[in-house]
Amino acid sequence: MTEDVMTIREMCDAFEVTPRTLRFYESKELLAPIRQGNKRLFTRRDRGRLKLILRGKRFGFSLEEIRQLLDLYDSDGGEQEQFLQVYEAAKLRLDDMERQRDELSETIDDLKAQLDAGAKVIASFKKAAE
Repeated sequence: MTEDVMTIREMCDAFEVTPRTLRFYESKELLAPIRQGNKRLFTRRDRGRLKLILRGKRFGFSLEEIRQLLDLYDSDGGEQEQFLQVYEAAKLRLDDMERQRDELSETIDDLKAQLDAGAKVIASFKKAAE
């Protein structure tokens, strides 16, 4: 073989994933390792795609969104168009994450206020019992 390939075990070690994870991505057609009987051999292309999959997951993209972004690199749309679409998707994801963070911060502040009020009620119970 002319391509540098890795076994499933080597991929798992290199990317800190399980064999089940790699088989799952293969079943979803996100990875396409070379099959030799029961053996899977992953090419540089597979490694690059796995890096993008794991990064996309870390950033909160769904597998379908990741598939669409990966498919851009398989199309003939041109590198500039591919980059622009990935960039726009990332900007939208960041906006969504910041909105979620703001909502979570507001909820945390509200819960803290409720706990402070509850602590005062508990303190009044203790004073009344004395």
